[in-house]
Amino acid sequence: MLRDAARAFPESPATNFNGRIITYGQLDSVVDSFAAGLQAIDVAKGDKVSPLMTNCPQAVMTYLGVLRAGGIVVQADPMQSQSELAALYNDTGTETLVILDFLLGKVLKIKDDTRLSNIVMTDAAEWLPPMERPLFKLRKKTLGERLGAGADVVVPKEPWMHSFEEMTLDPPRHLANVGVTHDDVAVLQFTGGTTGTPKCAMLTHANLMANACQTAAWLPDAKPGKEVFLSLVPFSHSYGLTTAMLAPIRLAATMVMRLNHTVSVTTRELADATRATIFPGVPAQFAAIVRDPEACKHEISSIRVCISGSAPLPPDVRRKFEEATGAHLVEGYGLTEASPVTHCNPFFGLAKDCIGIPYPDTDAKIVDIETGLAEMPVGEVGELAVSGPQVMKGYFNKPDETAVVMRGLFLLTGDIALMDNDGYFHIVDRRKDMLICGGLKVYPREVEMVILEHPAVEECAVVGIPDELRGAVPIAFVVLKKGSEDADDEVIAFTDGRVAVWKRPMGYYFVPALPKTPVGKVLKRDLQEQAIRSRTTQGGTSPSRSTRSP
Repeated sequence: MLRDAARAFPESPATNFNGRIITYGQLDSVVDSFAAGLQAIDVAKGDKVSPLMTNCPQAVMTYLGVLRAGGIVVQADPMQSQSELAALYNDTGTETLVILDFLLGKVLKIKDDTRLSNIVMTDAAEWLPPMERPLFKLRKKTLGERLGAGADVVVPKEPWMHSFEEMTLDPPRHLANVGVTHDDVAVLQFTGGTTGTPKCAMLTHANLMANACQTAAWLPDAKPGKEVFLSLVPFSHSYGLTTAMLAPIRLAATMVMRLNHTVSVTTRELADATRATIFPGVPAQFAAIVRDPEACKHEISSIRVCISGSAPLPPDVRRKFEEATGAHLVEGYGLTEASPVTHCNPFFGLAKDCIGIPYPDTDAKIVDIETGLAEMPVGEVGELAVSGPQVMKGYFNKPDETAVVMRGLFLLTGDIALMDNDGYFHIVDRRKDMLICGGLKVYPREVEMVILEHPAVEECAVVGIPDELRGAVPIAFVVLKKGSEDADDEVIAFTDGRVAVWKRPMGYYFVPALPKTPVGKVLKRDLQEQAIRSRTTQGGTSPSRSTRSP
């Protein structure tokens, strides 16, 4: 895809990093140099290479360079702890790491506990506009400390330390053709999976190529070589990888990145300054725009379409966003095991408050929860199963785990859903989040959607905790909007009046914020642990109906 884009649009901007432009012709050349450089340090076909970076041009170059050299990209998140990174690298057999300089301290502490034999370091400041480099160099210490890497790290003068800039700026080396096939694994993507157990999905070149093409095709009015994406969703996650990197490359579009962006920067500067046209984001970003309607009328006038993923999009946010901006905002759906996108609402057609319809060449059905084999009638609840060219090859070194989620060509997603009469799919809840309360099923997401209808509620999450009498009971964590801090009783009464007795939360915690992953998914396990700890301190009794932060 990069070769095609470089041939067709060599002078078109590929990346815009704080205003510094790299064209598709330049990007293709740098990727060649880096791929040859990796081969020169003995990275061979099938070897594992892990980028540890925030979104920046080097992240794009590294990803593409590893694949062009024949390697396999092992995705890692800079927010992961040292022990998590060590476990990931040991599980996958990763031997080469490409890292931003201010994260180096994080991996030097674990190198001897892993098989890492090469570390390629890149200076983030070198790819910024010249005027911004001195200021950013002063901020590196703060960034490193915030990401758990420490500060004032001395770069080892060892044969296993390499410079990304030297590898890409040297005269091009010979790049060997390693004969990669469509069925070869391209990426090992870390995931909690459909069962909640950490593992790595094996995504092939064909899987990722297909999903990039599917995503690009979902934008029917996109003009190759002309579009500008706000590429702010982390590339280290499957949603960001496909929608913010690979789909733009398929369209020869510009990827706008900022090294340390915030929601305010996203909405107040980037869209307007770069004349962005397409914005793949997460619900929290769109909710922030809605809270500042006067600003967004001016700031995102260039954006035509927005895709929301990684977490449920509140219907009220979608409606208010479209009213305030004039842009189309639709909700999509996917999972890491499917590269990740399988469903989306159409931009120019019937859009519903659900995950939409299947992508091109994607089949979806609702199957019984018990066996995953019997197809459920329209309108009935079951587990969502999907099949298509984007579905993974399997879990790395986990054949038993793979067998649990695969039913022939179909992947069991772990999501409880239904299909309506129009063929649109609605997620009811995660299978692992479903509660059995006194013998009756409770879907936390159903309760959450009711709570979110109250005008004072900003966000909420419902989790289950063990209960001796009922087996489990639902507990709600609620974030109130600014100025509505005294609406506790109203929210409780509102919810009680709209859900069945057995579905009512037995406790409400009103908190300032919900813990989330970098792509906006609520960390429900953390909330569940908080609720259980709080209950323990109360002597094992049920929590009071209304409680401030536990």
